[in-house]
Amino acid sequence: MKWDIQAVNFTMKPELTDYCKEKIEGLSKYYSKIVGAEVYLKLGQSAEHNKIVEIKLNIPGNDLFAESSSPKFEGSINDAVDKLKAQLRKLKTKMASSH
Repeated sequence: MKWDIQAVNFTMKPELTDYCKEKIEGLSKYYSKIVGAEVYLKLGQSAEHNKIVEIKLNIPGNDLFAESSSPKFEGSINDAVDKLKAQLRKLKTKMASSH
């Protein structure tokens, strides 16, 4: 899997990078054809949900995208990954019914 993890306007700790990779790599259990992931971690303006995570999964045919914000980056990553899991399940169901 090809990685592109970017921290926008802040310096990311290596532990956060590892956490992010670990969570996203777990998605390959749901769909084996994931080529790569583009992850953007941003600091938002709101006081409460200011840790924004955007994940774009590169999949042959169409890319999937999820975004989440919460008080901690780990929470945002978990939420975005859960959204992607749901999209992957839907994609697999759609592919299975079209064959």
